[in-house]
Amino acid sequence: MVTLAVLVILLGLATPSFREIILAQGVKTASFDVFAGLILARSEAVTRNTTVTVTPSGGNWSDGWTISDASGEVVRRQDRMPLVIISGPGSVTYNGAGRVTTGGTSISLMANGPVPHARCIRIDLSGRPVQKQETCS
Repeated sequence: MVTLAVLVILLGLATPSFREIILAQGVKTASFDVFAGLILARSEAVTRNTTVTVTPSGGNWSDGWTISDASGEVVRRQDRMPLVIISGPGSVTYNGAGRVTTGGTSISLMANGPVPHARCIRIDLSGRPVQKQETCS
């Protein structure tokens, strides 16, 4: 009985820490997926020498996104990202030179918990995405 009581107490103390680890890892994984999608879109735009657009599903980045070329061919689809709030522009379009057509922009990823977890992916004018462990400002 004493062993069971000690186990319950330790489990009660560890549960909040596990939740924070899950939230932090969720934001990190989602940021890597967004980053990889942007790199793929840029690469495909240069390879195909045409515009390639990354569009959030239903206008909400948290619901996933689609990467498609100018002819409408879908290059890749990304499913919904659970636990993570992702906000960004209506779409990101790369031209055949690999540059963004709308100027520099950023995509924010966040998970709320006792300690907020955030990452920011900035896309500079050359089209290169850069991610940092901070909030977008």
